[in-house]
Amino acid sequence: MTDNARARKLADRIQVVVAETLDRRIKDPRLGFVTITDARVTGDLREATVFYTVYGDDEERAASAAALESAKGVLRSEVGRQTGVRHTPSLTFVPDALPDNARTIEDLLDKARAKDAEVRDVSTGKSYAAGADPYRKDDDPDADDDPGTDRTDGAAAE
Repeated sequence: MTDNARARKLADRIQVVVAETLDRRIKDPRLGFVTITDARVTGDLREATVFYTVYGDDEERAASAAALESAKGVLRSEVGRQTGVRHTPSLTFVPDALPDNARTIEDLLDKARAKDAEVRDVSTGKSYAAGADPYRKDDDPDADDDPGTDRTDGAAAE
C-alpha cells in the first residue's frame, strides 16, 4: 500500500497527461470540447478514474464518451510512459456531474431570488402589525408594574 500523497500526486499527473494527449495526439472527430476536470487513483495505484465534461448536447456527450473509450489504450500507454510507475493504472472515464449540480443550484437560486422579489413587492408600502416597535418599554404607562399579580391569568400571587 502507498500513502495518499503519492496517489494524489499521481492522479494530478494523470490528469495533466490525459488532457495534453487528448489535445495533441488524439484526432478522433467524435471527440468534442472535452475538459478533464479531475482524476483519482486508488490506494494501490492500479486504477485511475478520470472525470471529464463535454461542452454540447447529449449527442455530443455520447460521441465523446465513445471516442474516449476507443482512445483508452493510447492514453494509458502515454500515462505509463510519462509517469514512470511500475504498473500503469487502468483508466476509467466518468462524466463529471459538476456542471449538472451547478445548473441545479443556479436554478434554485433563481427561484429564491424570484420569491424574494415577490415578498419585497407584497411588503412595499405596508406597516408592521404591532407598530414600528412592538416591545414593551419601562416607561410605558400601560405596563402592569404590580409585582403581586401573575401576568398569565391576572390573579394575585399568594
